[in-house]
Amino acid sequence: MNNDNRLIYIFKRQTRNSIFKLMSNLGTDAGVSSMFLDKFEEELEVNDVYLYATGTNVVMVCLDHFEGDEELADEELYGHEKPLYFTQCTHRVSPVWKLSNAMKVADARLRKLDGCPVSLEKGTLHGVLVTDSSLLNADDIREVWRDMNIKVIDSVSDVRHLNFQTNPDSDELGKEYIQAIATGTEGVEIYRKKEEKPEKEEDADEEFTRMLNEFINSESRKTHDDNDDENDVDDEDSALLSDEELSPSDDELFPSDEVQQNGNLSVKVEILRPIAHPREELEKLVGCEDIKRRMDELLALVRYNRQMNELFPDSKQHEVSLHSLFLGCPGTGKTTVCKIFGSLLREAGVLSKGHVVLANRSTFIGTLWGDEERSVNQLIEKAQGGVLMIDEAYLLDSGNEKDPGRLVIQLLMNILADESQRDIAVVLCGYREPMLKLLDTNPGLHSRFPNKFEFADFTVDELLKITRRRIEEYQYRFTRSAWIKYRGVLDAAYQMRDPKTWGNARFVANQLENIYIRHATRCISHPPRDKRRMRVLTPADIQPIEVPRPKSRLGFC
Repeated sequence: MNNDNRLIYIFKRQTRNSIFKLMSNLGTDAGVSSMFLDKFEEELEVNDVYLYATGTNVVMVCLDHFEGDEELADEELYGHEKPLYFTQCTHRVSPVWKLSNAMKVADARLRKLDGCPVSLEKGTLHGVLVTDSSLLNADDIREVWRDMNIKVIDSVSDVRHLNFQTNPDSDELGKEYIQAIATGTEGVEIYRKKEEKPEKEEDADEEFTRMLNEFINSESRKTHDDNDDENDVDDEDSALLSDEELSPSDDELFPSDEVQQNGNLSVKVEILRPIAHPREELEKLVGCEDIKRRMDELLALVRYNRQMNELFPDSKQHEVSLHSLFLGCPGTGKTTVCKIFGSLLREAGVLSKGHVVLANRSTFIGTLWGDEERSVNQLIEKAQGGVLMIDEAYLLDSGNEKDPGRLVIQLLMNILADESQRDIAVVLCGYREPMLKLLDTNPGLHSRFPNKFEFADFTVDELLKITRRRIEEYQYRFTRSAWIKYRGVLDAAYQMRDPKTWGNARFVANQLENIYIRHATRCISHPPRDKRRMRVLTPADIQPIEVPRPKSRLGFC
């Protein structure tokens, strides 16, 4: 980070859950001048505006109250006159566009100050729009906002009633900047060389640097009570541990991806490395509120048990089983949550590695007598310190007494009964009803897997959020009409779905793949004149997908 832009940097990191805490802190900070305006010229005449300034940065924060609920943002005409925001029954002029115009006024006033280093052109004047409107296509249009030097934080509660302390006299240069912006003062000679700054200004600068470092450090130590905006987490925070982040000794801790069933046959298994910030990844998940709550409860008991053991080593401890059932349809996030689960348990200190070994029926069942036992032993060994996830676990018992899958279940039961097998969690996954039938086939399974996590199908709104996140990865955005068409296609598919075969997030992934293909074909056949249009998805890119319907039953009542 460039220290000259640290005020802007800290505002860019904010989410709907942290922005107001920052504004409160800055109101008493000796290194930042701040001022409240109940309006700013005609551009923001109905908005509350807060100005924050240091010797090198100015941030203009606009609080936008909207009486409605959901809107579609349309900054596609940025640079033209008055882009609009749409609801189902009305529209209004874009508040981002208004803030952008206000920033141009502020920029013009700052340019009249002799030697002022702050300007839009240099990226040292930045805007922040905080709105209680829910912008449905926010992820699609963030790149346009970034080009406007504006950070948008939407879906914020109680914007209308907010009031923050300000301190207009803190930083000497910052004070002159905000006064010039607020009053239009011209011709003030404010440029000073660094060595000519008074002693108190250097102290104020050090104070702000200290506050910034404390804030960034506190961000990195967030607990589960801090719910990050899913669109504002840095890429490195959500990435898997890369090879560069793992030392050679760490790399050796993770097992190979091969299971040797017999001398002639081996199978590959997928090994998922632990993730760096599992709590943040859990909070970023769309929906899954009950999963998050149940996960928190289990982890709280685990941590409590460890603390009690440290404080009262001679007392009896609660028995905590990590073995779990993940029940739900395909595409509901079971594998993703399992990866987070292993990393959270590692973070809590109850698993030594936190990796996940993915297995299914074919991983266990070989071609020779004894293959199942060899496979089970190898997979348990590979999963030591982490999680063994068995997908579609109900397929291990077909109902046939001679099914070798039954032996796999019994071997797992014997191993899990061993008290020495504490550094492992086994997760059985699959459709809810077949999984519950599997439990009934062996009474011991109920007690061995006490933790049941139910993964519900995503709603249409949740699938739309997943869509926005996925296209953001490729820096695409929908036009307003394309977004409306996509919502209609998704809603129609959802209404026709067969709950037994519906793909949830996988359906979204397949739909987007088709859109990307049509979009690429269109752009190659008719290259757009403006290269930015290469990232814009239009209605022509969107076509309905065949959705399998529930099969009708034939016969007599």
